[in-house]
Amino acid sequence: MKNVIIGRLIVLMAALLAAPAEAQAQDTQDYDYETNADNTITITLYTGTNAVVAIPAEITGLPVTCIGSNAFSSLAKLTGVTIPGSVNSIGDSAFWACTSLTKLSIANGVASIGDTAFYECITLTCVTIPSSVTNIGAGAFGECGSLTNATIGGGVLSIGENAFTLCRKLTAVYFQGNAPSAGWSVFNSLTGPDDPATIYYLPGTTGWGDFSTSTGHPALLWNPLIQTGDGSFGVRNNQFGFNITGTTNIPIVVEASTSLAGPVWTSVQSLTLTNGSYYFSEPFQPGSAQRYYRIGSQ
Repeated sequence: MKNVIIGRLIVLMAALLAAPAEAQAQDTQDYDYETNADNTITITLYTGTNAVVAIPAEITGLPVTCIGSNAFSSLAKLTGVTIPGSVNSIGDSAFWACTSLTKLSIANGVASIGDTAFYECITLTCVTIPSSVTNIGAGAFGECGSLTNATIGGGVLSIGENAFTLCRKLTAVYFQGNAPSAGWSVFNSLTGPDDPATIYYLPGTTGWGDFSTSTGHPALLWNPLIQTGDGSFGVRNNQFGFNITGTTNIPIVVEASTSLAGPVWTSVQSLTLTNGSYYFSEPFQPGSAQRYYRIGSQ
């Protein structure tokens, strides 16, 4: 993250951020569970009727560390799930065929996402994998038909075969760390052979040439930068603006807020650096004491 302070204006560049989803806490009686030998809890079945579920971090005073295989599978009524940081493992097919799921929040703490864990279920157009995750299982997000973009945390070391297979609307996959090992056909049949999904990676990370070759998808450096030292930065004709430069054709979002104390970020413009550069501007707001900007992924 880079902060640039110019007078009373602050420009904030933040790559690949995602706001956590929120859900109301549920009664622990809505779960069947097992007590493990290490005095932790594995949820084996959700028995409640809520469409939006916040999985508890504790049951009977013991930490919930695992969501068992098929614990939420085929719950067509489920629309939102929050998984707490106490959970370190999401079992195979845990949320398989939850076809109405639109909001998914996975807290930092989860280390493993099992095979077909969210297969054929996400209708959250996006998903963010936290940096605590090291392994994404085979078919974990397969056939998520409405998924348009995914952000993969920097801790991911391996992605199983067909992990995002048949996600036909998936056009962008943003990686925050080095290239992981990839199973066979990890991004198979995403948008068709003539329009494959694009992989975006951050400066200083490695392994993307081989990853691009093995997956059959192009990999581009995601490196947008707000230019504060050239003549474009500042107020002109009652417009405040600046140049944004980076790799040609990378997609970005410019967001703005009037405060960093509990900021509310508003998307100002989604754009593509068609020629590796774009001049952004918006009407100058003299009544505002300060204006904050950040650049994120679409």
